Amino acid sequence: MKTIVCIPTYNESENIIRMIDALHVVIPQAHVLVIDDGSPDGTAGLVRDRMAGDARVHLIERAGKMGLGTAYCAGFAYALEHDFELIMEMDADFSHDPKDTRRLLDAVADCDLVIGSRYIQGVNVINWPMSRLLLSWFANLYTRVITGMPIADATGGFKCFRAKVLRGIDLTKIRSNGYAFQIEMNYKAWRGGARINEIPIVFTDRVSGVSKMSKNIVYEAAFLVWKLKLATILSFGKR
Repeated sequence: MKTIVCIPTYNESENIIRMIDALHVVIPQAHVLVIDDGSPDGTAGLVRDRMAGDARVHLIERAGKMGLGTAYCAGFAYALEHDFELIMEMDADFSHDPKDTRRLLDAVADCDLVIGSRYIQGVNVINWPMSRLLLSWFANLYTRVITGMPIADATGGFKCFRAKVLRGIDLTKIRSNGYAFQIEMNYKAWRGGARINEIPIVFTDRVSGVSKMSKNIVYEAAFLVWKLKLATILSFGKR
């Protein structure tokens, strides 16, 4: 099936070409879409150079840092506009192993959304400090308890959607970023009746570059789950 991998970037010049090459070893027919937020390190220029000789590589250039959620929404809209049937998302920094993309594509044959999960079989995270690991694990527990969503890793960013799932979500109304964006997309897919599956992956902290994690990202996710829960309750009340 016609497949595209969406990768948001900000200052990923050390990783992006290596990632594109690694993906094309594993899934050679897949296209790669880089959504770059005005990286001052020349990330977009490297992708443009690669595009000149490879029709499988695409680029959306944005004026500056506009956030992970809006980057993915721009990528998803591009993928739908160009009739891709399977739409993947992943990080550029090799925290998601490109070899696992083949497993995600195989798994999505039996569902509508497959999530590469750090927590579906124990805890599979390498090189995180204990404080961040506990934050992530409890954030997912908190999300499950509040929303009722049966997903072990609702904050993970390594996924494959069938196009019909994304067509059923109004991407123009997505406002969240970071962890919150992943939670919101999963929740809307689940509430929309998507068949969701999780497969175990090993997440390795980024090989190079700087993490985008911040306190604001954590706070946004903490409040979002209540917003989603309240919206669901209110929607039932209107019936």
